[in-house]
Formats: sequence, C-alpha cells, structure tokens
Amino acid sequence: MPIRCLIVDDHTLFREGIRRLLESESGIEVVGEARDASEAIERTLFLKPDVVLMDIGMPGLSSFEASRRITRESGRRVIFLTMYEDEEYLLQCLDAGASGYILKDAPAPRLIGAVRDVYAGRKYLSPQVLGKLVDDFRSRSTSGVARGSTLTPREREVIKMLAEGNSVRQIAGILGLSVKTVEAHKFNLMRKLNIHNKAQLVTYAIQKKIVKMPAGA
Repeated sequence: MPIRCLIVDDHTLFREGIRRLLESESGIEVVGEARDASEAIERTLFLKPDVVLMDIGMPGLSSFEASRRITRESGRRVIFLTMYEDEEYLLQCLDAGASGYILKDAPAPRLIGAVRDVYAGRKYLSPQVLGKLVDDFRSRSTSGVARGSTLTPREREVIKMLAEGNSVRQIAGILGLSVKTVEAHKFNLMRKLNIHNKAQLVTYAIQKKIVKMPAGA
C-alpha cells in the first residue's frame, strides 16, 4: 500500500509543488490538501492519511494545536514544513506531538526520506537545526554541563522518549508507570545532568547517541 499524505499550507503554489514532488515517487500518494490548520483536522479525520505535512505559520488555528489534536484523536503522524531554523520552533513541534521537522529549502530526497522515516515510525528532524542544538551543547559542555554523568537503563528510556517529543503522560502510558513517577525521573535527570531546559535535554540525547541524528546531518 502507498504512503498516503495530506499537504497543509496556505499557499496554493507550494501545495501544488509538494504534491508533484511526492507523486513523482513510487509508493507515495497524495490523498488531499488543506489550506489551514482547522481544515487539516477535518480532512485528516475524513481522509485518514498516514502522514500529514503541515506548515507552521498559517492564519487561524495554531498549527501546533492542530498537530496535538491530529496525533491525539487520529494517531496520524505529522511532519512540520517550515522556513524557521529555530530551536524553539523545533521544540514546540515536538511538544505538539510531531514526528518530523524539515526546512522548506531542503532537497527533494531529504523530504522523501523524511516521509518514509516518519511513516516507518521513526523521527526525522532537520539536520541544520539539530546541528545548532549540538553546537550549543558542545559549547555548554566546556562549563561542565552533563559531563561524566551515568544514567540507569530506565533514565535512558525516559530521556530518549522526552527527546523524541513524548509528553510525560505519554511516557507513563508507554512504560506502564504513573505520571508522578515519570515526572520524578524527569526532575532527577535534569538535576543529575545539570540540564535546565528541553533544548539542552535534546542535545544531550543526541551527543550521547541516545537518539540519532538523521542521515546527512
């Protein structure tokens, strides 16, 4: 069965370009388009695509809120397409349940690879933005951030899931733990590693190879 995709962007020419690109690939089918986040939710529930490719900056309902509802209500996977090489946008997308974050100026093979990776259940994050996060981590490591700390197997599980964008509640459900237990693990991890925000947590997980950077990074 082909990978069924929904394209969400408020610019018609951009949607048409992405449609032509995806449909030129064997094993990928574009089942529909949407012009804004509200329409994206409606069409996702009706068309049941495997992957939703969504712009961040559209008028109306927030794309982040749409991503939360799509992933929560339908279980479909979301890739954000964006112009922003911004760590905060990346982290907001992960918090909104997205499986992918790719820049609009990425080469065509990278977009196709992102769709295939996300469909297969993996995460795909823009190498440019991840590179910035890693550089930030390396600069912080000179002052002793996260140096020489040893994690237990459970802590590695939790930090991996957090870095991949799962919420505390989602992690609790996956691991069969209470929300309070996962919150305690998160607090202890941040204290143990001298990490103070989500960006540092993600870069630590990348640096220590707990999560993988995508090919081409």
